Amino acid sequence: MTSLRKLASHLGLSITTVSRALDGYSDVAAATRERVEQAAKAMGYRPNPAARRLRRGVGETVAFVLPTDPGHFHEPVFSELLVTVGEELARHEHDLMLLAARPGKDEMAVYHRLVEGRRADAFIIVRTRHQDERIAYLMAKGVPFVCHGRTDTTEPYAFIDGDGEEGFHSLTARLVARGHRRIAFLSAPTHLTFAGLRLAGWRRAMQAADLAADIVEEAEPTEEGGFALAHRVLDSHARPTALICATDRMAIGAIRAAADRGLTVGSDIAITGHDNIPAASYCQPSLTTMELPTRLIGARLADMVLARLGGADLRDLTEIHGLVQMPRGSSGETIL
Repeated sequence: MTSLRKLASHLGLSITTVSRALDGYSDVAAATRERVEQAAKAMGYRPNPAARRLRRGVGETVAFVLPTDPGHFHEPVFSELLVTVGEELARHEHDLMLLAARPGKDEMAVYHRLVEGRRADAFIIVRTRHQDERIAYLMAKGVPFVCHGRTDTTEPYAFIDGDGEEGFHSLTARLVARGHRRIAFLSAPTHLTFAGLRLAGWRRAMQAADLAADIVEEAEPTEEGGFALAHRVLDSHARPTALICATDRMAIGAIRAAADRGLTVGSDIAITGHDNIPAASYCQPSLTTMELPTRLIGARLADMVLARLGGADLRDLTEIHGLVQMPRGSSGETIL
């Protein structure tokens, strides 16, 4: 493959001139730029992306490392988010790099490889944790990032999040107002910040109504997790009349578990979720769910990343949005 040095030698120009011509700098004469571009095409020269980013001093690649098993991209809530982020970044000539890695050692190895190899200029972090090694590492390295969610760090950082605590508090209070007294919470792992906040909202509403906040089960936020947890609580001696699930995927699993016991969702038991994934519309009956509007959040994430790359003050890059309830309900009417 032709190198920048070989191309410059062939043209009888300095490496700096050739580089600036290819990068479109205005201080290179138009005739020279055209001559360089034609020669590069003829000789099959392709610029090194990492080197080009370093020369130009701008960010071109934003990494999104999805914490999941590689080859198992099955998080519907992130699909539309990624499309929106990618579209917005592309409008500013930035690329979105998507990778998957198992949380923990494998995931951190990906971050180390991308940062140390200068293969990414900024990161979008999802599924934030109370104690988040990814955030601590990027802060230490001085690499720009934006979080979809919050963490417990006391250092300033850029994030956008939904008010999960208030949303689940309001949801639980509405169920209490409709006469429910035994309301179970099917939680995602509480080391994930979103799960802890949603659990806190449910617990606060239960305590305010002087009800026992004692039916709490925890599993991965998947259909399988919700199915297993719902079976467990529905087998208890005092069966709950409502299941509040941390995510829609868990709620879909819970609906199946209720059906296995001959329970009718909406009359025998209420089941709710969060995320407004497409499958929620096709449950029978349609699932009562909340969401943080995905396209809005995707656009804001992209804007924040671009602002971070431009050196914006971190104190200007924190947003908490209220949740939106979709106009349908598993109890036969809107409950939030």
